[in-house]
Amino acid sequence: MNRMKNNFHMLPDDFRAAGHKVIDWVADYHAHVEDFRVLSQVKPGEICDGLPDSPPQQGDSVTNILPDIERHVLPGITHWQSPNFYAYFPSNNSGPSILGDLVSSGLGVQGMLWATSPACTEVEMKMLDWLVQMLGLPEHFLNSSKHGGGVIQDSASSATLCALLAAREQATNGQTNEEGCRLPLVCYTSNQAHSHVEKDVKVAGLGRKNLRLIDVDQEFAMRPEALERQIVEDKAAGKIPFFVCATIGTTSSLAIDPIPEIAAICKRHGLWLHVDAAMAGTAALCPEFRWTHNGVELADSYAFNPHKWMYTNFDCTAFWVKDRHALINSLSVVPEYLRNQASEQGEVFDYRDWHVPLGRRFRALKLWFVIRHYGVEGLQHHVRQNVAWAQEFAAWVKADSRFELVAPHPLSLVCFRLKSGDAASEQLLKRANESGKIFISHTKLDGKYVLRFSIGQAKTERHHVEAAWKLISDLADRS
Repeated sequence: MNRMKNNFHMLPDDFRAAGHKVIDWVADYHAHVEDFRVLSQVKPGEICDGLPDSPPQQGDSVTNILPDIERHVLPGITHWQSPNFYAYFPSNNSGPSILGDLVSSGLGVQGMLWATSPACTEVEMKMLDWLVQMLGLPEHFLNSSKHGGGVIQDSASSATLCALLAAREQATNGQTNEEGCRLPLVCYTSNQAHSHVEKDVKVAGLGRKNLRLIDVDQEFAMRPEALERQIVEDKAAGKIPFFVCATIGTTSSLAIDPIPEIAAICKRHGLWLHVDAAMAGTAALCPEFRWTHNGVELADSYAFNPHKWMYTNFDCTAFWVKDRHALINSLSVVPEYLRNQASEQGEVFDYRDWHVPLGRRFRALKLWFVIRHYGVEGLQHHVRQNVAWAQEFAAWVKADSRFELVAPHPLSLVCFRLKSGDAASEQLLKRANESGKIFISHTKLDGKYVLRFSIGQAKTERHHVEAAWKLISDLADRS
């Protein structure tokens, strides 16, 4: 490592040697991730207190850095890649995805414009078109279509924000971009929608009071009649309804809003319809689960997260719009230093105009690696397995007189609780997570404390699910 220290760079040969060590470390971590307690047990500030207060004056080698990862970092890791992680929704990675990300990092592309690296833009265009085919999405979302197209966002939060901004400018003919948001604009989502919708409303300058949370039915899906009633009331009060966010797979229960009915209401009243399928979108890889996407062809925009259930590491949200010009017109700013012939002549996509940041990484490479490694059939196989195991888990819950199912479970999430009540259910979750053997999370549905069991990690097998149920069942006797 003398050459590295002498010129303060890691030279190619040094990088190769260090890279082998890092790859070996990551491979060993994945091989043994099941051995760790799933939920980190550190106390607040413990990791920070273990690190030096001042930066090193002299450089060090990867050989010395890796042991410190194990000493200082691993204790503070909740192991999302553990096969025994059943909390929230999965945040997956896989070998192909990690390698794709490594290549992206190695190339170090800043893909703000087509001109700054044409491959960064065009591979992304192709990956989004592949996904349209893989999920059976409408052809007007294809980048090769006349008006629509897709782009990779960092998260569903950003996708919804971009849809909201495009809808706002479309509803006001660009007035809010020029003069500020002075109009009484209101938008709508269900009371089960992800909290990012509320944050996006705040970021867009609309104000929390102008977001209407619509009631849901007994299956926790938005009530179309309640939506239309609220829109009519707002219009009568002089408000300007302009945007609806419907959900395919809510966070609490994976509920699926009735998209066709909601779309019909949006069309009648002239509202933009965005569909957030962050988690459940991946299910549409399998034709037998595409019923979840009925009506998506009527949406103005749609997003799902390959970084949840499609073995692609965070961050990677696929986002499409029916009319890309509405999106671009809302977000485009062209300073002189970014002008170039290809962009000026409209020959290319400049993805910096499709989202909030100017800068962008070559995220499409990890998608390319994942899709090429697994193929459509491989990805479908894993989705089908996860759904089948969730159905088995739900059957075990239903057969146990101590438990009750709380919500429909057509895909990979099972919501359940102890019949003895909230306190017992909360105690059961606490004991299960303290065991270190599994990690599950909770929500509240109809005011009741509910346990969520989400299956979707890349390394989970049926025997892990069976062992988790045995642990939960045994602990229930003590709750």
